[in-house]
Amino acid sequence: MSWSSDVAERLPSGSMMPLTVEPRRPTGLLEFAAEHGAAVDAALARHGAVLFRGFGVSGEDTLAALFQRLWTEPLSYVYRSTPRTDVGKGVYTATEYPAAQEIPMHNENAYQRDWPMRIGFHCVTPAASGGQTPLADVGKVTERIDPAILAEFRDRRVRYIRNYSDFIDLPWQTVFQTDSRSAVEAFCTAHDIGFDWTEEGLRTSQVCQGTAIHPGLGRELWFNQAQLFHVSSLGPAMAADMLDLFGEAGLPRNARFGDGGAIPDSVVAAVNAAFEREKVVFDWHRDDVLILDNMRVAHGRKPFSGSRRVLVSMGYPHSACAADPSRIHG
Repeated sequence: MSWSSDVAERLPSGSMMPLTVEPRRPTGLLEFAAEHGAAVDAALARHGAVLFRGFGVSGEDTLAALFQRLWTEPLSYVYRSTPRTDVGKGVYTATEYPAAQEIPMHNENAYQRDWPMRIGFHCVTPAASGGQTPLADVGKVTERIDPAILAEFRDRRVRYIRNYSDFIDLPWQTVFQTDSRSAVEAFCTAHDIGFDWTEEGLRTSQVCQGTAIHPGLGRELWFNQAQLFHVSSLGPAMAADMLDLFGEAGLPRNARFGDGGAIPDSVVAAVNAAFEREKVVFDWHRDDVLILDNMRVAHGRKPFSGSRRVLVSMGYPHSACAADPSRIHG
């Protein structure tokens, strides 16, 4: 790669990612990216994750400017799954779940039929302790999943069922970024999302891919968020309480097979175990910038103490329907 004389590179012991890149002399990240954009793409193609450390950054809109220089304008975050704050210019806070809560491994927007191929993180303030963003090579995770499970998810796909209300999880106004019911209905119709207005708010249901073909690798990868939406992700006690309170049909979120069949708890546990076996953990430094191939590399979040501020941008859109409509509608 053409940047070899300008930076130092290193990899974690026993892993091909993330590739950490540090400048040999004071260098602004945006200027570096403008000069070495092809090398950034080559590094992502080889490693799937690149961590830029020790570069000068230009504030909280660094990610937006970086995406503009390397790929496209950052994507907006509509049909949301988690609480975030819009910082502006296509930059958002990382998921704002309580500090004590671990966020399981996942690929961004894998619960949708359209997703970003690139996701970037900017660590503005590292946590006092914890707060790492673990990574996992999805190709290796896919190899660890029982081929029978993989085939079942490929063929039956995943149905995401969500019930929105004002008192638990996210209200529909936040998820769809509008107060207009007609705008929600138009979005759902355009994206083949079933919807019903209820006394509590809104219920939606959508069938999406269980696996997907990486457009660059031509390789099938595990690509869904069944393990995050499935009721068992809450843990036995909380899952039982939620089922008692809402009933299965009224759960704020749940995942089933696309044909409506139940996904066994044991399958979700096996998938989570595959991700756990492939976790790579690094500690954030102030103004680190991490770029991922969002299909090849999953991410999560460790619990933390103290203040933590990590920003996110997403871009380079890809559509499962455009790539192969039969995998969704067949």
